[in-house]
Amino acid sequence: QVQLVESGGGLVQAGGSLRLSCAASGRTFSSLAMGWFRQAPGKGREVVVAISRSGDSTRYADSVKGRFTVSRDNAKNTVYLQMNNLTPEDTAGYYCAADRTIYTSVVATTANNYAFWGQGTQVTVSS
Repeated sequence: QVQLVESGGGLVQAGGSLRLSCAASGRTFSSLAMGWFRQAPGKGREVVVAISRSGDSTRYADSVKGRFTVSRDNAKNTVYLQMNNLTPEDTAGYYCAADRTIYTSVVATTANNYAFWGQGTQVTVSS
């Protein structure tokens, strides 16, 4: 099984930055496309960004383009989400997920393509 653990969330003022980390277990990490999703109070879970297994392809939600940057270090079994110029609208629980299909070349942005999920880390942005 794949286990994912997010960290790096917290309380930050508008305009500030946070870097989230997602640590994965096992050697399978390098074979998996990964995604970051978020869920705000009263809203459904939405994709933030997805990244291919090699890191050479990414897909960002329009709401975070130019502000958030995803990266991965397969040698460390870790994917990162650098979040800059945060706004209160970014307040949500953030979840790391691994695609259900190993070695896929598809960078999926729908939650039903992901089989493994972390517990989430809370990001709260004050106005």
